[in-house]
Amino acid sequence: MRHAVQLFGLYLVVAGISGTIDRLAAQPVMGAFLNFFNRVIVPRVDLFTGYEVYANLGLALLGGVIIVAADRPGKA
Repeated sequence: MRHAVQLFGLYLVVAGISGTIDRLAAQPVMGAFLNFFNRVIVPRVDLFTGYEVYANLGLALLGGVIIVAADRPGKA
């Protein structure tokens, strides 16, 4: 289960970086898969209007936090 969570975190990191690149320049490589957050979620949330790059970088940061948190041993 830990590896699945880490894989999800890695996807968030890559998607956040890809979305940032997509906002600053064109991103033709796997755009539909990697830029789902950037092209579907960001335009529908009014809070992100004008802050699209920060939203994508925040997504990448969230993914990094998930990877680190999943790597730490639990207390259970």
